[in-house]
Amino acid sequence: MQKTNEGPVIILAIESSCDETSCSISRDGVILSNVIAGQAVHEQYGGVVPELASRAHMQNIVPVVDAAMKKSGCTMDELSAIAFTQSPGLIGSLLVGSQFAKSLAMSLKIPLIAVHHMQAHVLANLIPGAAAPAAGSGTAAGSAVAADAAPLPSFPFLCLTVSGGHTQIVVCHSPLKLEVIGETLDDAAGEAFDKSAKLLGLPYPGGPLIDKYAKEGNAGRFSFPEPQIPGLNFSFSGLKTAILYFLQEQKAKDPEFVHKNLADICASIQGRIISILLNKLKKAARETGIKDLCIAGGVSANSGLRTSFRETGESLGWRTFIPAFQYCTDNAAMIAITAHFKYLAGDLSPLTVSASARAEW
Repeated sequence: MQKTNEGPVIILAIESSCDETSCSISRDGVILSNVIAGQAVHEQYGGVVPELASRAHMQNIVPVVDAAMKKSGCTMDELSAIAFTQSPGLIGSLLVGSQFAKSLAMSLKIPLIAVHHMQAHVLANLIPGAAAPAAGSGTAAGSAVAADAAPLPSFPFLCLTVSGGHTQIVVCHSPLKLEVIGETLDDAAGEAFDKSAKLLGLPYPGGPLIDKYAKEGNAGRFSFPEPQIPGLNFSFSGLKTAILYFLQEQKAKDPEFVHKNLADICASIQGRIISILLNKLKKAARETGIKDLCIAGGVSANSGLRTSFRETGESLGWRTFIPAFQYCTDNAAMIAITAHFKYLAGDLSPLTVSASARAEW
């Protein structure tokens, strides 16, 4: 028999979908702690190795949960529910988090809440204080919003969710009613960053390094094509191929081409990826008439995207919202805020819920 608490809603949330082990504690939707342990073991392989990831989660999960609990100042008997990432993700990694969460919920006799990873990325914008509007960001009427007021986006809002495995445009009608109106037909924006970095000989993870070098480069130096995909969907496979052929051609002429032009190449690649993303987002905003826009996911930590998103919002009269850096990449705080809304709605999960099943939005 599961019990529910009276008083504050305190949730322990676990995120283990890929190569970060994270635990967060929230009280009434306010994040008290958000502890994240990375996995450096994958760097030597140039990408995440699923078996090594699941083993690292097993090593990290107890210390991470313990640290999150201590930082929050809460005790186990105060918890209202246990939440975990159900899908999507690496099955071995998901299993570590789900089995730990189920065991803890069972031992404490409190509810279990399964959370969809991508829904959580979108709802990171609803973490109090996490998605303050950009300075000078306009309202629907184009007037400025005080940054210290830090309001949350109003429903319905649009969210461009960009990560290593997903690229989506989502209409968020309410915390538990999300509608995907555009998504990638092949590769994700984050993968385009990482694969381009690999072609340039940059170490893993390469996306942040492209962002670093792009700051010193000229984005107009080299031209890469923008896919002509109808509607609001994306495609990045053709762009990756164009970058591959470009580099092969240039290195055939000069083996030192990449070394001599690294900053400009990175700036040009990043500029094209960002233009693809924002052109589709502008189209979505025009078609829906929505003026509150957010970005989320690991790629939303990219400084070029954040700057371009703010500037676009200012020019078009949007209110723009961007999560703090710690809530952009995979983290348990976004699982906690999603679980908070699900708890209030009574959307709980049986202890027999499968980590391999697709979580519902």
